[in-house]
Amino acid sequence: MSRSILGNRVVRVEDPGLLTGATPFVADLHDPLLAGALHATYVRSGMAHARIAGVDVEEARSMPGVIGIFTAADLGLVPIPSPFAPPFTTCPLAFEVVRFVGEPIAVVVTETAEQGPDAAELVVVDYEPLPAIVDPFVALESDVLLFPEIGTNVCGDATFMGAPPEDPELFAGCEVVVSERLVNQRLAPCPLEVRSAAAAWTAEGTLVHWATSQIPHMVHMVLGQIYGPAPVRVITPAVGGGFGAKSGMHGEELMLGGLAAALQRPVRWTETRSESMQTLEHGRAQHHEVTIGGTREGDVQAYRLRIVQDAGAYPGFGALLPAMMTRPMAPTVYAIPAVECSTKSVVTNTAPVAAYRGAGRPEAVAAIERAMDLFAAEIGMDPVAVRRRNLIPPFSEPYTTSMGTVYDVGNFEGALDRVLEAADYGALRTEQQRRRDAGDRVQLGIGVSCYVEITGKSVTEGLPQEVARVRVEADGGATVFTGTSPHGQGHDTAWSMIASSELGIPMERITVVHGDTDLVPVGGGTFGSRSLQQGGAAVQQVSVELVDRARELAAHLLEADAADVVIDRDAGAFHVQGTPAVAVSWVDLAAEGATRDDDPLDLESTFVAPGPTFPFGAHVAVVEVDTDTGKVKLLRLVACDDAGTVLNPLLFDGQVHGGIAQGVAQALVEEFAYDDHGNPVTGNFADYTFISAAELPDFEVVHQETPTPFNPLGAKGVGESGTIGSTPAVQSAVVDALAPFGVRHVDMPCTPERVWRAIQGVNA
Repeated sequence: MSRSILGNRVVRVEDPGLLTGATPFVADLHDPLLAGALHATYVRSGMAHARIAGVDVEEARSMPGVIGIFTAADLGLVPIPSPFAPPFTTCPLAFEVVRFVGEPIAVVVTETAEQGPDAAELVVVDYEPLPAIVDPFVALESDVLLFPEIGTNVCGDATFMGAPPEDPELFAGCEVVVSERLVNQRLAPCPLEVRSAAAAWTAEGTLVHWATSQIPHMVHMVLGQIYGPAPVRVITPAVGGGFGAKSGMHGEELMLGGLAAALQRPVRWTETRSESMQTLEHGRAQHHEVTIGGTREGDVQAYRLRIVQDAGAYPGFGALLPAMMTRPMAPTVYAIPAVECSTKSVVTNTAPVAAYRGAGRPEAVAAIERAMDLFAAEIGMDPVAVRRRNLIPPFSEPYTTSMGTVYDVGNFEGALDRVLEAADYGALRTEQQRRRDAGDRVQLGIGVSCYVEITGKSVTEGLPQEVARVRVEADGGATVFTGTSPHGQGHDTAWSMIASSELGIPMERITVVHGDTDLVPVGGGTFGSRSLQQGGAAVQQVSVELVDRARELAAHLLEADAADVVIDRDAGAFHVQGTPAVAVSWVDLAAEGATRDDDPLDLESTFVAPGPTFPFGAHVAVVEVDTDTGKVKLLRLVACDDAGTVLNPLLFDGQVHGGIAQGVAQALVEEFAYDDHGNPVTGNFADYTFISAAELPDFEVVHQETPTPFNPLGAKGVGESGTIGSTPAVQSAVVDALAPFGVRHVDMPCTPERVWRAIQGVNA
């Protein structure tokens, strides 16, 4: 099942430091460069939409420890075009108008972190209220414009990227056509480490910036554009969760270098939990209209998905997700002859939306899986039978979908078969029927989902790629330098495993270096489940190349032909084939390499993939629903997530478990909500339901491995798969439990109130 070189050993290289607190996060750093650092606190808007008539800072300036208070005008900041949705603009501090609650208006700099909030409370902002728009459908039609100079609230449209117009005859030949409106609700990322950053200038004029970021080299690029030609160094120590929300560069961080230069002191910033909830970019927030048509025998002939994306107040990458990620994946695992997908992204007076755990792919899967259930209910067919009838058959060569997306390799039916067998689907249906016949107050619901997603996709022009470097040290150990930047994925363990398997150097003697742009000048970071298939493949590739270099060096020491020299990985030594008694170790080779101008045992290599990969799988969820109260209890979640070759089963299952927990949370409890005036009503953990282990059963993971030919490891991404498969399975299970009451659909999250109202609405 596994490519693991460790057999049954369970090894996690990075765990001791993280578990004991020895590995620092940004807020824990005590670097000498940060001695005497000042602290930044942001004054944030209390209104969703208003013109700023004035900002009074006089009383705040007199507070203890205040060094300075700055607005956009004070710092000479002006709006700049959004890199993702021009001509819409953005600015690190509000410029004349605030557009969502929590938008930073001014920054207070104090001697200590504790002094900042007290001073910030005394900054008085004079607002001239403007009408707020929270509903994206209102934004489409309203005369109220968030950016009047642009003349529209639409900030993205699939037609901009070549999407054809809708075909009015798409469903002309279908015997059955079903439509439904769905909501893929707004979520807060909730990383347990909130955003934190620090900036200091060295005596030599280098800006050193510490960040909690998934992509340190992107941070380096942005800071270089702002503060260049000054040299910039970015360091990301341990990062406590990212989920896509820490992929970008945030305005609160951008200004720290400028403040540090102006005040001649280092400056630090750490947001509060409420700030993180309200202002760190949110995820999802898509509204769908699905229409599906086909025959009464269960053949799906046509599918249409219309998407309205709420991009929030300042459109960023989230505005592109429907067209870039959801639309290409619209048909998912199904061989549907005719598929259409149209998208519109709009600005609203809410927090901006960005890439979040799956970033457009969960939305595509959730839409079509609900559509398949609706179609099955309409024709009176078992939902599994409908899915099986329409699955793309197994393929080992690239397959092009009706949307033009090219999948690498797949066995969708195999995953479905495995998960149904593990769940004992037939027995579940029997028990469900027994409860229905008995009129049981607690009904059983069974939900099935099939999915495929895209991972490792390049967000820039060109093919996906990553850089790795391996250097053999004088003591015979090795250092791996990687352009990926972990935030919980276990890269230290995985990259050590890969290098060890090729070099024959024990894992405990391999050090992995990442997240420092001085030590690793080039890198793509970690997002979109790209790490193992690109970063890990780069480590494997450079390790193989290094062994070839070492073989030549060993041949010189052994006075033999390089073609006759082999590596004994168990011993970590090279010898002439057939004569293992005479061997040279990595220590011997390192000593020889050190005498040469170009050390052959310090090598860098770039792995370039032919394209992204497409993990897939199937999930079965089993729930109980108390029909008197609407309370939902998840009894079982059985998951088959095929991510190609599994390098480390422990890391793999951990990623799947984390993803499932997030997916279940979206289906049942999580939603970031606003009132009609744009005020957050779920702005902290007291109001925003955050799922815990107490609400979750032990997940049942079923393995299937279909290696991809797109990298030598055969690995695909897995970090987002559990999320993508579990959400529609759980939602479908809830709806399935309510079928005796005539309920066909319940929007997420399926809270007790929403479920109870669905039952009462049908019975009324």
